[in-house]
Amino acid sequence: MPLSPESFRRLFASRPVVLAPMEDVTDAVFRRIGRELGAELCVTEFVNVEGLLRGCKTARRKLDLADGDQPTAIQIYGANPERLAEAARVAEQAGPAFLDINCGCWVPKIAGRGAGAGWLRDPEAMVAMARLVTRSVALPVTVKTRIGWGPESHMPIVDLARRLEDTGVAALTIHCRTAQMGHSGAADWSWAARAREVVSIPVVVNGDIKTADDAARALRETGCAGVMVGRAAIDHPWIFREARALLDDGVHLPPPTAEERLALCRAHLIANTEARGEPHGVRVTRRHLTGYLRGLPGASALRRELLFCDSLSGCLDILDSAAQRLAACGAAA
Repeated sequence: MPLSPESFRRLFASRPVVLAPMEDVTDAVFRRIGRELGAELCVTEFVNVEGLLRGCKTARRKLDLADGDQPTAIQIYGANPERLAEAARVAEQAGPAFLDINCGCWVPKIAGRGAGAGWLRDPEAMVAMARLVTRSVALPVTVKTRIGWGPESHMPIVDLARRLEDTGVAALTIHCRTAQMGHSGAADWSWAARAREVVSIPVVVNGDIKTADDAARALRETGCAGVMVGRAAIDHPWIFREARALLDDGVHLPPPTAEERLALCRAHLIANTEARGEPHGVRVTRRHLTGYLRGLPGASALRRELLFCDSLSGCLDILDSAAQRLAACGAAA
């Protein structure tokens, strides 16, 4: 059953710290890790509408939502309104909490073809597309976008937020940089505050949320309904529990222990290998190792060992040896 408007709004009652959609990152395994650490809402990897409608295996895999993987939104992207609407109907059948349209990806191979942030070049077309998609499905539809395509004089986000609400869009996530900025420069959260002031739908602020303090400050400064964490979660998924503790109880949690860091490496490797097989499951975990192992004695050498090991059993042996060294150091102290 689709969420009612009231149920959808309740998703934002606790000012959620949301796991952002990230290609090759926010798969089912990482969503589970984020959720266990306090991410109340999660969004899938980007689903290419053309691949989905052709029956591409990769696109179809991204629609798989396991038991317990809720609330999760499926994010779709494309440059053709009719194909987006058709793909939305397909994605709806997977049973997500809601559907999200990617109007914020700045990567040239996506935005340059008119998808993602490419929609910001023509706000009129973007509004018409959103109207078509919202009318094509029963699920709530949200939009993730940026503050504009180029310089400040061309930032349409405040007027655009109002117009998107009028189409039936149920919530907005605003990455507070322009498309041309990519990930460079500082995110200006004041744009999310300005957009929030002109709409009644939930607005989620995104961009430069790197710590629990950032999350609390972004919500305080913008008055937004939630905050979305992207790249910081790749290295430090503990940010979700740290942010929740600060928002809910005003408590700054200590950083994860060395034992917790090694345990997450182990759990993530096992889960990715179960989901993807060897050696692929081992290799896709590597992007997380720098952050997971940060601060551990001998972290650089340990990371090098893991980077050159393609087998799960070999990686687990390396981690077990590191855990034994840590325990020995603790006993000696």
